[in-house]
Amino acid sequence: MTTTITSRLFDTPEASVEAASRSMGVELAAGQAASLVRFTELLQRWNAVYNLTAVRDPEAILASHIIDCLAAVPPLRRQLGKSDESAVLDVGSGGGLPGVVFAITNPEVPVTCIDAVGKKVAFITQAKAELGVRNLAPVHQRVESFSGSFGVIASRAFSSLKDFVRLSGRLRSPAGVWMAMKGKEPLQELAELPAGLVFHVEHLKAAGLPGQRCLVWLRPSMDPPTRGSS
Repeated sequence: MTTTITSRLFDTPEASVEAASRSMGVELAAGQAASLVRFTELLQRWNAVYNLTAVRDPEAILASHIIDCLAAVPPLRRQLGKSDESAVLDVGSGGGLPGVVFAITNPEVPVTCIDAVGKKVAFITQAKAELGVRNLAPVHQRVESFSGSFGVIASRAFSSLKDFVRLSGRLRSPAGVWMAMKGKEPLQELAELPAGLVFHVEHLKAAGLPGQRCLVWLRPSMDPPTRGSS
């Protein structure tokens, strides 16, 4: 059993988040760990009525959702550093995962969380207000009817890669990329991708969490190179 990130080993949940973040190379500014813990508490409280996640225990929410999303923050920051297009879209955000975590840890980056379910967007809106996350934009809309331009289009347990790209493709900026959070490498989904896309699978390790997880990066094969690429 993995216990390295539970608050039982630290004085506070904030210390758990800070320790896990350090182990994954995530630099948190002052107050960000506390905001992530408050977000966990909000998620647990709203979950009793709105069924935002099947996970109920606050420590389990902190581990399986917050820490899991934090593992994707260093790759996200690396990607944003390669491009002048910094806007991030979280498709099918649900309870704000990973979008709210991305917004808290990257306050200079505009993050939009879009979901077709009103109660989930209501929760994200409340989280934005209570946590003071000014760079967060909750949107209640189907992604295929939304408009905008984003440098990174992210998802976590939204759909197959094929549908993810199909539904959100017109929202990708000229040099933008898709970033899909997955468990083990989705070989069948990769095989079903349409021609003209290139991909890279980046394996992740979330502090203290068992199981495989990865990011699938996607872009059209004819995209121009981003800043700093070879």
